[in-house]
Parts: sequence; structure tokens; C-alpha cells
Amino acid sequence: MSALWLGKGKAATGRRIPKTTTMVTKKKTTTKTKLASAPGFWLVKQEPEGYSWDDLVRDGRTDWTGVRNFQARNNLRQMKAGDAVLFYHSGASKSVVGIAEVARSGYPDPTSDDAQWVAVDIKPVKPLKEPVTLATMRDNPKLGNMLLLRQSRLSVLPVTRDEFETIIKMGGR
Repeated sequence: MSALWLGKGKAATGRRIPKTTTMVTKKKTTTKTKLASAPGFWLVKQEPEGYSWDDLVRDGRTDWTGVRNFQARNNLRQMKAGDAVLFYHSGASKSVVGIAEVARSGYPDPTSDDAQWVAVDIKPVKPLKEPVTLATMRDNPKLGNMLLLRQSRLSVLPVTRDEFETIIKMGGR
């Protein structure tokens, strides 16, 4: 018996998964409900002198604006509400210090007159018990392919689920 899968969404890109998938066979048609999108995992970098983890906790939520790098902008566009975010202090400390969540998906950056730039809102979830430094990440073989270690200048980076979970474990959570 042959089957034909029909569905809507952007499954071919790997980002969107069809909300419903219909299987048509010679005998019957069935519909299965699936997740609207796969969860994303991200890392955002910020100099603590400009805006720190403690500032995010105090504010309860912030707009992530002012990103003017094309690759980082493209990453912001892919962030969806509910995605998990590692909050990284750049500058002298160079360490992941907390876990945040995307509270609002991409929208036009209010700090720019150019519509191509986007912003997202993030909110704090919890701090790590211990900061995870860049040096300890470099020493961990599970993180050998992590984008942060190869393109350290980007301010918004995707991370894999395994990388995210490894860093969380290293931070004592």
C-alpha cells in the first residue's frame, strides 16, 4: 500500500513542522496533529557593563535591539517565542551566566529607521549556579563544534540542544 503525505508549513527548511499531516491511503484518510515548530536554542552575548544578567532579572523582560550584523539579524529572525536562550556576558568575564526565554518573536527594531533590522524580547528564567566560562567550554569535547568557539564575534548564535544541555550541566543546573 502506498502513502502520500500532505501537509502545510515549512518542513523542508527544518524550522517549521506541519501543524497537521494528512496521510492518504487507498483505504482511509487519517489526520495527526503535530507541534507547530521545533524548539530553538540560542545564545545572546552582552557586555555586563552595558546590560547584565542582573539588569534582565531586575527588569523582568527586555527588548533585544540594536543588532546590526546581518548574520546575527538572521538569527534573530529565526527566534520564536518560547525558545531557550543562554545569556552570555562578554568582555572580561566571558561566561554564560543564566537561562532566558524568547518572550516575543522578531519584530521591527524600534532603534532603527531601516525595516530590515529586527528585535526580539527576552525574559529571565533562572541563573546558573556557577558561570560557565569560555575557557571551560573550549576544554569540553562535547562543545568542540559550538559556533561560539568558531565565530566568537557574533552577538546572537544558535546552539544545539546537546550544547545547551551540556552548558546547563556545567553550570550546575
